[in-house]
Amino acid sequence: MAEEKHHHHFHHEDKSGYVEDVDYRKEEKHHKHLEHLGELGTAAAGVYAMHEKHEAKKDPEHAHKHKIEEEIAAAAAVGSGGFVFHEHHEKKEAKKEDEEAHGKKHHHLF
Repeated sequence: MAEEKHHHHFHHEDKSGYVEDVDYRKEEKHHKHLEHLGELGTAAAGVYAMHEKHEAKKDPEHAHKHKIEEEIAAAAAVGSGGFVFHEHHEKKEAKKEDEEAHGKKHHHLF
């Protein structure tokens, strides 16, 4: 595999040889914060889509415009949900790497 998935280590080292210490707990909090912001974005876009659906029924003269805006808001909600899923995964990965860096081992029984 020429391109491997980027894994966080206790020290980051770039091509120039610069070594950076990584605070995994801070990284986990960062991803948790972004996850929560994404959840808010998902909820807001979903509510706006519902509002536009209501407006399409209420205002038949401009129904086409409201249906288009509803679809755009629904697409934004789905995209935001994908971002939440991504950040949740990143948060779990940071937590796992924090545990590995501090000597906690995962024992897989199955």
